[in-house]
Amino acid sequence: MQVGERRDTDVRHEDQRPPAAVLFDALGPDYEKAFGHAPAHLSALEWLIERLPPAARTLDVGSGTGRPTAAALIEAGHSVLGVDISPVMVELAARQVPEAEFRCGDIRDLPLEADSFDGVCVFFSLLQMTRAEQSALTRRLALALRPGGHLVLATVPADVEDVEVVFMGRPVRATSFAEEDVTGMVGAAGLTVLSRHSTTFTPDHPGGRPEPHLFLHCRRDETGR
Repeated sequence: MQVGERRDTDVRHEDQRPPAAVLFDALGPDYEKAFGHAPAHLSALEWLIERLPPAARTLDVGSGTGRPTAAALIEAGHSVLGVDISPVMVELAARQVPEAEFRCGDIRDLPLEADSFDGVCVFFSLLQMTRAEQSALTRRLALALRPGGHLVLATVPADVEDVEVVFMGRPVRATSFAEEDVTGMVGAAGLTVLSRHSTTFTPDHPGGRPEPHLFLHCRRDETGR
């Protein structure tokens, strides 16, 4: 082997991590600054909190820095399990919202007990999964809700699959559904969409551009799955 020739064993550890972990490790607190004040996000949280029973058990998928989602749920008197694939984000969240429980891991691999949560938050955490993975995870999250429980989901609605986009100055591959297809995916998972809200938001970040955002407010019905 010649000097300078790269071997498989020379690949840096971070290159072997999931792309989402690499991305959000790099973004860290900048992500909270850019998105943490989004009015539609805060409104969706209020909607969920108004419908939770006292001392509800909640799941925050892609919990990021813990703010605003886990922090708002804790402040309202609920327990929170936050799951994020980025160890940097989990460390920040544990420091900022110590009353919540945060786990570093891939939500696709996390066992979810049926009928175990009163509320679930899925804020922009599906976009680096395939369409099949998004659909499968949504079904699992619906089953993890107790009958009558509520789920709020936010995404960037677009008919794109594994396309490269620039997100906060960094290239990332993204997959999503058009608005009607997102709604159909949620319905197929066994959830009733009670309301939906489409808006445009510009992140507080240099070069931030207006983004379409879709928020779905959902319920797992008392009967059937």
